[in-house]
Amino acid sequence: MKTSKCNLSIACGIALVAIMLALPSCLPAQTAAAKSSGDTGVSATRWSVQVDQVDSGNLDLAYSFQIAIYENLVEELNKTKQFKQVFRDGDVRAGEFPNLLVLKTTVEKYTPGSETRRAVTTVSGATKLTVRSQLLTREGRVVFERTVNGDVRFFGSNLRATHNLAHNIAKTIKQSPWSGSGQPTAILTGQL
Repeated sequence: MKTSKCNLSIACGIALVAIMLALPSCLPAQTAAAKSSGDTGVSATRWSVQVDQVDSGNLDLAYSFQIAIYENLVEELNKTKQFKQVFRDGDVRAGEFPNLLVLKTTVEKYTPGSETRRAVTTVSGATKLTVRSQLLTREGRVVFERTVNGDVRFFGSNLRATHNLAHNIAKTIKQSPWSGSGQPTAILTGQL
């Protein structure tokens, strides 16, 4: 009986630490990416991006997951330093920027997991998310579109999947042939 209580205490402690690590710190209403110090003298267009609220599609996705995906996206896009500025949905200052892209994210698949099952076994309990991410110009022209996955398979809270998903989206955008500077010319589609 004591071993069971000890294991439960350890699992709760690990879950608490994972939750604290998974949740982003409070971000201001508008965050700006730091200007790259490696700019060359070439006059390349720097794009800004506005992150729209996450669309849950027709899935029964908890609102906390939608908000966590959104917050993590803002944070991860800022980390890439690829965009001149990263704006939140509804920020009126975004309209002042001529080179603005809009990031739309729609959840296509969601598999809820179990933190307890992940702690007990490494074979089951994974939380999985699949989304379609699109970068659009003001005119609505799609310049980038990908299906991206995020999950948490071992230790960590279910919300950790949202962090992993946002990280994968930002990484995919950064590594795509569309570099974020210059005029977007082609639609890039695919799956990661």
